[in-house]
Amino acid sequence: MSEVGIEQLRQSVEHQHGGTASLVQSVPVDEHFDGKPIWQGVVHVFDLEGHPKAKRAYAWSSPIEGSEKRRFFAVLHMGGIKSPQDAVRAAIVAEHRSK
Repeated sequence: MSEVGIEQLRQSVEHQHGGTASLVQSVPVDEHFDGKPIWQGVVHVFDLEGHPKAKRAYAWSSPIEGSEKRRFFAVLHMGGIKSPQDAVRAAIVAEHRSK
């Protein structure tokens, strides 16, 4: 399966967090750890209306290893999450903690 469309990401944001999402921009992110690339892709930035706390969300998808499917990520702009890079880092940390 190839990269998903913006409409699917918008729906993912709305489904996971509520409110109405509208695309603002798409930002390339290249995240490294100890000098090695750990994630590269495009994070889509959405304005979020109707959410009680967040006004923005970051969304992207990544392939699931050993599968044709993709995992959807939708991270709210709040707390320590202030940028697409922060959202990717938070998702990576959360994923490693759950293992």
